[in-house]
Amino acid sequence: MKVIEIAGFGPPQVLRPASRPVPDAGVGELRIRVSASGINRPDVLQRTGNYPVPPGASDIPGLEVAGVVDQGDAAALAAAGFRLGDHVCALVAGGGYAEYCIAPIAQCLPVPKGLSDVQAASLPETFFTVWSNVFDRGRLQAGETLLVQGGSSGIGVTAIQMARALGCQVIVTAGNDEKVKACLALGANHAINYRTQDFVQEVKRLTDGRGVDVVLDMVAGDYVAREIDCLADDGRLVIIAVQGGVKSEINAGAVLRRRLTITGSTLRQRPVAFKQAIAQACLKHVWPLIENGSIRPVIHSSFPALQGEGDLPSGAARAHALMESNRHIGKLVITWALA
Repeated sequence: MKVIEIAGFGPPQVLRPASRPVPDAGVGELRIRVSASGINRPDVLQRTGNYPVPPGASDIPGLEVAGVVDQGDAAALAAAGFRLGDHVCALVAGGGYAEYCIAPIAQCLPVPKGLSDVQAASLPETFFTVWSNVFDRGRLQAGETLLVQGGSSGIGVTAIQMARALGCQVIVTAGNDEKVKACLALGANHAINYRTQDFVQEVKRLTDGRGVDVVLDMVAGDYVAREIDCLADDGRLVIIAVQGGVKSEINAGAVLRRRLTITGSTLRQRPVAFKQAIAQACLKHVWPLIENGSIRPVIHSSFPALQGEGDLPSGAARAHALMESNRHIGKLVITWALA
């Protein structure tokens, strides 16, 4: 099979087409003939040598795929409600940039009715992450207010739509006026251009000084202290990435006096059972909202996986270069001609 592999840690150019043996599904697994693979920030970190592959996972990058069930134990497939030939999307710990991908059956979901495989490939990583962190760890409830840092990212556009569909108010930050408008069009109640406005002052103004109930943070660093100032009493700050650095200085007294919670998580190394619980929660609470149009995938661009351009040797390299430019709004996807 054709894959995109990391030839050596470095810039997007190290993502090169290669050949690997087609893998076989093991116990509790199925094989997907891949139509499309989602691109995510952790893929960029893996490419640059800053996100080690978990033990036992494929060294091929890619954490989410969609396509057709091609192989798997019939009894296990039936128990999960799948058959050979079904269209599914899946969260995987690696191996997504390939024509065939092995996935735990428990981490697979049917492609939502009305969606293409390309659209479905943009769902698992971001939707699992938002559900687990905003609604499980952050305990966001209907009627509460969520602040999303980076509202135009793949995570951001998902968080906006999911929170609004479940009855919450949403404030986002974004890096330019075009992204601000896009976030508002997706349903954000308010959008703040963090390059021209102080997001702490704006949040306090928009909430009449109360603050927000939950902050979803992909920056960390010096943002953490400012986000504490944005929180309402009993507020929850959930950190899911550290693009602004791993070190933060906070006012611990404010955390105590106002009963704040600071938490965070990563998903890739969690066990299958944990991810299965998230998958089932998404199937129950979120998939119906996708199928009735309340939530929709937001795909900025898709690239043929094996088609390079200029000094970028693959579609994956082109997608990574675009992601690193921060010019995109929503998700980036690579597609495979085989499926």
